[in-house]
Amino acid sequence: MTKILVLHGKGMEMRGKTDTDIFGTMTLPEYDEKITKYASDLNVEVDIFHSNDVSEVISKVNEMCSVKAIKGILINPAGFTVGNPTLEKALKTAGVDVVEIHMSNPARRGRISDIAPVCRGVIAGMGIEGYKYGLKALKEFMSN
Repeated sequence: MTKILVLHGKGMEMRGKTDTDIFGTMTLPEYDEKITKYASDLNVEVDIFHSNDVSEVISKVNEMCSVKAIKGILINPAGFTVGNPTLEKALKTAGVDVVEIHMSNPARRGRISDIAPVCRGVIAGMGIEGYKYGLKALKEFMSN
């Protein structure tokens, strides 16, 4: 079965608790439940990882890619969206397709992602459904 690494970046544990006018009321565990369901429906396996420490996220990417344990990465960089060149480099050199996902549209708040240029695609502003689209896209990329 195809395995995709789903990464949640800095601050994602606060989803559903703060800035609900932007991000909604779903909590991170509720995200993970939905993501796991979407993956099951698509017949893909997910490894979901969250950290507020960019070096831990980079280590996870390097670990999973070095042993070829994954075929793609779906990342919501959240607080790592800007100003993390080491994360950008890790994703660029991962050797798998990467899709960036945002529940909201950061550009509406004047934030332009530093991660986007190293990704195959970006999905923003589609809410939790965006994760489904990202998983589906990665599955399609892998089958071509």
